[in-house]
Amino acid sequence: MADSLSRRQAIGLGAAVAGAAVAAPILAHEALASTSAPAAPQAAGAGFKVAPGDLPWPEAQAIVAATKQVNIPNRTFNITAFGAKSGGADNTAAFAAAIKAANQAGGGRVIVPAGTWTSGAIHLLSNVELNVGAGATIKFSGDASKYPTVLTRYEGIECMNRSPMIYAYGQTNIALTGSGTLDAGGTGSWNKGSDRAYLESLIAKGVTDPHKRVVPGSGHNMRSTFVEPYNCDTVLIQGVHLKNPQFWQMHPTLCKNVTVDGVTTDASTAHSNTDGCDPECSDHVIIRNCTLGAHDDNIAIKSGRDADGRRINVATSNVVIYNCLMNGNWGAVTCGSEITGGVKNVYAYKCNIIGATKFALYVKSNTQRGGGAQNINLDSITGAPVRSYVFLTSTYNGQKGSHVPVWGPIALTNCSSTKVPKVLDVSGLSNSHVKGFVVKNSAFKGVGNTSDTISNVDGLSFSNVTYNGKSVSR
Repeated sequence: MADSLSRRQAIGLGAAVAGAAVAAPILAHEALASTSAPAAPQAAGAGFKVAPGDLPWPEAQAIVAATKQVNIPNRTFNITAFGAKSGGADNTAAFAAAIKAANQAGGGRVIVPAGTWTSGAIHLLSNVELNVGAGATIKFSGDASKYPTVLTRYEGIECMNRSPMIYAYGQTNIALTGSGTLDAGGTGSWNKGSDRAYLESLIAKGVTDPHKRVVPGSGHNMRSTFVEPYNCDTVLIQGVHLKNPQFWQMHPTLCKNVTVDGVTTDASTAHSNTDGCDPECSDHVIIRNCTLGAHDDNIAIKSGRDADGRRINVATSNVVIYNCLMNGNWGAVTCGSEITGGVKNVYAYKCNIIGATKFALYVKSNTQRGGGAQNINLDSITGAPVRSYVFLTSTYNGQKGSHVPVWGPIALTNCSSTKVPKVLDVSGLSNSHVKGFVVKNSAFKGVGNTSDTISNVDGLSFSNVTYNGKSVSR
């Protein structure tokens, strides 16, 4: 089931309307041939060349088909025409001017040509694509004044903090594309801190309006994410390389119709909490053909934290992941721990785990957080997780409250390992069992301990499953 126009169809569409009075709209993710950047780097992803019609779940195919794709008008705006200069000059104003011009013209593609371009925060506007071309690097500045205070989230709590490097709020039909590099290393001078407790103290005092939870100038510091569309509809992040993150690398929040395609994130950084992609309170999200390096979770699906998460109460739902290479040090596919709004309908297919990634599936909450994860499906996920293939914990960080998470069903099909200490470590609660856990047609080799840890799980079912070549039933 196709999810987009083919390149030939897109070109044909453009030709058919070439004589129109307005510029012909083209699909940014399919029609990058008119710029110097390819649609996606050939090295990205796990190399399985998955088509949406190959997905083994009709429900996942339907999600992909229903996810709206960006449609950017065929106009170009080169940042050099707006005063941008490579080699160290501050280009924050030039980026803003080019994006504003494209938006006011009815939309278009802002071109970043080869070279090194220094900038502060870049804010996208509706119907605008920022295309970082081959040989182009955007180096984000260490000048904190170039990152205005915006509405964002810090670890699942809304607040006013310094802008992410690439940000959009309340925009529609936006894209970040190309084969160039975005480098956040320079932001390390100001982009630091993890004082979430300050936000929690404000909530405890009854400060429910996130616009009154202002971080800059408070004497407290919390990091800003790298790429964050917030409350946006129809978003594409494609092909770019993210380098030297200080915090979560891609964080679509309260968004609809998000496609992340052929992106490479940084696995080499020593900074903690540099998750690859964290969709939060978002619906219809596709993550495909990516090489997700991280010094934490590769993909962490989130939906808010504790009281503030219950105030917003929006789940992340309808997430499809395929043909990704997972290189992190926690979960390849993670649900939580900021999971108060719940996670529903996740499908991950043909992804490969490398490096020190601890779990193929990592699901985490507690009775303070609540929420939960329902209808989570993995098929043809391969590799060698270094702790267990699945880890589901209902007592994450030992925090306790009165909000029990809801778990299940969860299904693993056609999955495998080359080496893993344990396959399943899955624990529901006595008052909130995992409702359904199926493992089918899966072969786990190199299993160090064949005795799974399973408690408070209903509907556990094994069918055609082997550990170290021996049939296993549960």
